[in-house]
Amino acid sequence: MQRIAKFEKVSYEQFKEGYIDCFGEKSEEEIQAVYDNLKLPKRATSGSAGYDFFAPVEVTLRPGETIKIATGIRARMEENWVLKLYPRSGLGFKYRLQLNNTVGIIDSDYYYSDNEGHIFAKITNDSNEGKTVTIDAGTGFMQGIFLEYGITEDDDASAVRNGGFGSTTK
Repeated sequence: MQRIAKFEKVSYEQFKEGYIDCFGEKSEEEIQAVYDNLKLPKRATSGSAGYDFFAPVEVTLRPGETIKIATGIRARMEENWVLKLYPRSGLGFKYRLQLNNTVGIIDSDYYYSDNEGHIFAKITNDSNEGKTVTIDAGTGFMQGIFLEYGITEDDDASAVRNGGFGSTTK
């Protein structure tokens, strides 16, 4: 098995900015406590393909509600690899929990962006059965799988990324 990546926390300053954007103004002590308790993504078993991402705070979503989550995590990976993000299978099956962009794509050069490659998730409880979902702090809610990819023979991309959503098409 190839070892091609490493998860890290973003800096406290970057996490604080993202946390306030997602959850509103909070005390410095509260934000610091959440940051200190961030868990790096992990595989649950030796046969797992996906790395579980853990909720930094408790999240409750009624049917149809959406929330953006600052994970505090970044991924350094080798070139020609991508991290694909999906909801955890059980949450999708039980609550139709979905990532709003269907599948998150974290490119290897995102790590070097101005926001330190801070990975965010925007999730929706799309339950059509009236089910409310609560995800406790420290509980897995999303999983990431690293995949190698190829490019076309005539590829000539030379732009340098600086940002997340839509930054490569500006």
